[in-house]
Amino acid sequence: MASVLNVSAYLFTRIDDREQLRPVVRERAVQLGLKGTVILAEEGINLFLAGDAASVRSFLEQLRADPRFAALRARESWSAEQPFGKLLVKLKREIIRMDRPTIRPEAGRAPAVAPADLHRWLEQGHDDTGREVVLLDTRNAFEVDYGTFAGAVDWRIERFTQFPDAAAAHRDDLRDKTVVSFCTGGIRCEKAAIHLRETGVDALQLEGGILGWFEHVGGAHWNGACFVFDEREALTPDLAPHDAAVAS
Repeated sequence: MASVLNVSAYLFTRIDDREQLRPVVRERAVQLGLKGTVILAEEGINLFLAGDAASVRSFLEQLRADPRFAALRARESWSAEQPFGKLLVKLKREIIRMDRPTIRPEAGRAPAVAPADLHRWLEQGHDDTGREVVLLDTRNAFEVDYGTFAGAVDWRIERFTQFPDAAAAHRDDLRDKTVVSFCTGGIRCEKAAIHLRETGVDALQLEGGILGWFEHVGGAHWNGACFVFDEREALTPDLAPHDAAVAS
């Protein structure tokens, strides 16, 4: 029985007291028996945690009591066992490394498209203005190999810091098209969409990423599974661990 609640969440928000916040966040998670990873950076917070459902939700509620994290939204999935071996609370320069200091999502997001709207576009073969829609996978190549949207563009990058150079090399391929960048939970495609728009590409981000698509749409237009950064390895469109789905 799947009784362990897994959550992934991120928020671009200014954090000037990371060093002081780190032990507070860690102590709360320890007291609630949670395991996983929390990353704190000046640009925001990124977390993957698992544990008893009431404990996980209590932790998130405590975070949201801080006005900086009030808008934090979590994607939920379930597993039969704890998928993390320990708890880590890390300080990093960026919650997702791009090495482009001018890309500051906390100062303003790129436009987003909701899963239901993107589903409509894919079904009709174009966006609501009649333009071709290009799905751009911003994840690393090994993640893409687990599964991706049918027909998605994949530049075979090995790490996200390579994305800007790949975008420059392929910019002409995206001209006069509606580009929807996507990633696992939304964090990489949020930065990617901002960067693309700064280079003149009409780019949107998929709201909630692939996990948001699974939650609201399911497996439509999707092939395979979605890699996740824990011991479950990958999730199917019904948000179940891939291995469990195969075994059943």
